[in-house]
Amino acid sequence: MDKTRIIIVDDQLLFAESLKTVLETRSRNIEVIDIAINGKEAVKMAGIHAPDLILMDIRMPEMNGVEAVKIIKEKTPDIKIIMLTTFDDDQYIYNALNNGADGYLLKNTPPEKLISSIEAARNGLVLISPNIIKHLAEDSVKQTVIHEKPAWFDELSKREKQVLKLLSNGLNNLEIAEELFIAEQTVKNHVSLIYAKLGTHDRLKVIRISKNHI
Repeated sequence: MDKTRIIIVDDQLLFAESLKTVLETRSRNIEVIDIAINGKEAVKMAGIHAPDLILMDIRMPEMNGVEAVKIIKEKTPDIKIIMLTTFDDDQYIYNALNNGADGYLLKNTPPEKLISSIEAARNGLVLISPNIIKHLAEDSVKQTVIHEKPAWFDELSKREKQVLKLLSNGLNNLEIAEELFIAEQTVKNHVSLIYAKLGTHDRLKVIRISKNHI
């Protein structure tokens, strides 16, 4: 695979420059081709450079990251966008993902995890920090009173329930495969069946639903 060409979007230039150095030092497969300091610049640079992936902050002057995601995805849906921010507010997360973001990570994500997330996003996976998944799930539990297991729960096989539990704990497909000692493709097959039984292909929605029952 060719190098992943990345644009970093963050109004804290020192952070952006430091992140560029970290990514390019720790991975031979990453090239940071430009840095934008707000969403408006990001939209312009996306049109000029056609990067493989954008790391996007949320709160920035002139245009925030969520607005920029919407515009970029409408024009160039193939560009992967990972939100990289300090904010774990529910509304930011939902707005970003609903506008097409391919992931939502916190800035305290370890470098190696960020690099693996970049690779995963380029391969079509949606990445969400485990801490954010836990936060959203706990919030969902607080808002929902559960009296009995839903009908779909009994339709899941024992293995599907195991996969769903690990999924709800924030593990990606590869991590689930390693945990259960099965092939990653087998995990993907289980996830597809889980989606079908729950009637949705929204990974975040599946995680929130499952946290109430697993």
